[in-house]
Amino acid sequence: MEAKSPGASTPCRKPVMSGSARKLKDNAADWHNFVMKWDRLNDEGSTIANQIVNLKLSKEAVKEADIAEDGGQTAITQRTGSASAAAAELEDRCSALVVILEKMAHLVSKMEKLASSTKGVCELQEFQQERTGVCAPLFHTWPVTHFDEVSSRLLRSYREELALKEVIVGEIAHTCRSDLALVYLSCWLYQPYLEQSSTVQLESLLLETGHRPL
Repeated sequence: MEAKSPGASTPCRKPVMSGSARKLKDNAADWHNFVMKWDRLNDEGSTIANQIVNLKLSKEAVKEADIAEDGGQTAITQRTGSASAAAAELEDRCSALVVILEKMAHLVSKMEKLASSTKGVCELQEFQQERTGVCAPLFHTWPVTHFDEVSSRLLRSYREELALKEVIVGEIAHTCRSDLALVYLSCWLYQPYLEQSSTVQLESLLLETGHRPL
């Protein structure tokens, strides 16, 4: 066997990640994936909600025209057929928005399991640190409790946003006021409960766990 010379370089090995660190890193990746899926669903829902509002406003415009005009039987029949087609399309778009909402609710249920998993890992790690007296960070600087705090805050934000979307889905097709319909559209698109801080928290989590370069 050939001996290595003292000056020979040895390839650097990555430090072995503990079980808790690996689980928290995997959870961070899951958070990122869930948020990306939520954003795609939100875009799809925004498009459908916009279609619903346009159909609803068109339907109201036809009603007003019927009241203002007293046309012949042919004109009335044509408008009735057009209104029936619009009503069927409106029902179809409302059903599509309900499907989007159900997918979002399913995502939030996955977020709940993820937050629960993170809490369990953090509690186990805290117990081990108390037992050994070693409190070194698992990654860079965060104490282990901070992972649970960030995960819980993210979950709370998405739960609140889901609750708002449930209200929007229940009301958007029934309002006769165009200004209120536009408020619903704006709320769906801009997601008031998902503030900029939610994005910052997620990015900080990805940075701390090594999914983003420092």
